[in-house]
Amino acid sequence: MELKIEYSKDPLAKQKLDALIVFVLEDSDLAVSGLKALPAPLKKNITTSLKLKVFTGKKDKHQQLFSGYANIPQILAIGAGKKDELTSETIRRAAGKAGKLLSVLKANKVGFVVTSVLQNASDPDIGQVLAEGLTLGSYEFNQYKESHNEKSKPKSIKILCCDPESLTSLRALKSGKIRADGTNMARTLGNTPANDLKPKDLAAEAEKIARQHKMECTILEEKEMKKLGMEMLLGVSKGSREPAKLIVMEYLHQKAEQTVAIVGKGVTFDSGGISLKPGKNMDEMKFDMCGAAAVLGAMKVIGRVNPKINIIGVIPATENLPGGDAQRPGDIVTAYNGKRVEILNTDAEGRLILGDALSYVVKEFKPDAILDLATLTGACITALGHYVSGAITNNEELMEQVRKAGITSGDRVWQLPSYPEYGESIKGKYGDLQNIGGGDSGTIVGGLFLEHFVDKTPWVHLDIAGTAWNVKHIGYQPNSGATGVGVRLIVDLMQNWKPLN
Repeated sequence: MELKIEYSKDPLAKQKLDALIVFVLEDSDLAVSGLKALPAPLKKNITTSLKLKVFTGKKDKHQQLFSGYANIPQILAIGAGKKDELTSETIRRAAGKAGKLLSVLKANKVGFVVTSVLQNASDPDIGQVLAEGLTLGSYEFNQYKESHNEKSKPKSIKILCCDPESLTSLRALKSGKIRADGTNMARTLGNTPANDLKPKDLAAEAEKIARQHKMECTILEEKEMKKLGMEMLLGVSKGSREPAKLIVMEYLHQKAEQTVAIVGKGVTFDSGGISLKPGKNMDEMKFDMCGAAAVLGAMKVIGRVNPKINIIGVIPATENLPGGDAQRPGDIVTAYNGKRVEILNTDAEGRLILGDALSYVVKEFKPDAILDLATLTGACITALGHYVSGAITNNEELMEQVRKAGITSGDRVWQLPSYPEYGESIKGKYGDLQNIGGGDSGTIVGGLFLEHFVDKTPWVHLDIAGTAWNVKHIGYQPNSGATGVGVRLIVDLMQNWKPLN
């Protein structure tokens, strides 16, 4: 369902809508929620509902009301929670809840009211936050469903921002929608089954984005990677009939002072290889390319918002399958940067393909900073659950920028320690490194493996294994499937970039 967002400063009394969305604070009246200017017929039903405590404005709660008012016959009241707990993120989640309910309204034109109460609690612009939440919440992945009711569902809905106090702008609304559209694209890539999304399809998507936004896009094929000595990436690919790809996208800005590389893990299906995963939930390993999806979604948004920074988007893309030619435990391969790596477990493949991609981007582009995103370790879910991504870094100044972008965007991150002692477990017995450690601190060890491939470039690694799919209890996230995590964090980081010392 496509949302078409419009903007109006006209009083609500002049609007003709199929439904109106209002955000109501917990245990308050309409005046406290900034809604005293609603037309009288609309206020009556909401006030009665609040007095009877049928609806209290509590977070994650909603009520659909029928007003009897011809110009706006339906009201969707969304609980915004307590006033002193109102933030951009709680507003975004409330708007996401409204987005999920749009199809229930059976309306073609829906308005939402912007109030000073919301504006005062929001940074960035309230219009951006509300448009973002609504668009994210309305996302559905139903390409593979045959539904008898599809004809009755609207393919698009007009969303009118009712802003009689001039608290936001059409520009802010468009900004929020652009960011959400990029996230939704990443969600769709993540949700697409592996039989329809292979490394070549990620490459085709990158080329499409590059054409649309006048970026450079280079696809390195296996023959080229072999010449370059990328045995870690090619080793993972050996068991699959689908050739690996190394995708490189270049966004350049004339006023850029620095260059940042964003690298996303693109394993389009991960069986574990010879170190085969258990069968239970293996279907979810189509999500092992969600780091790549985040890079593609972010590059699409970046092409539209034009931040004043050079950005290199890199995706090592492959399948990890147990074919007759597959890499074996005990094999030793030479990485692009010359390090010899012992393969002790073929299911620790993400760090291998990222290692070659990271060392390639360091040598070829000499970026001022690198951010990588990967569904790297199940240990991250054990440590942090599903509501925050784990972070490993070699540079605190860069880490602080990433942390702030995580708070602003809602894609929150939590820094894990990276003391040298943790890296002792991956010192090689026969080579320089081995691809797994001793079993403890798996997320940290995986990150420290990657640090061997960034040289001294400021770098942050984000482990998104817990946040990339099936995240519940967040209003703008789908009830199941890919979340598009990382897209909005990357965009916020790039738009607010402060040159590193």
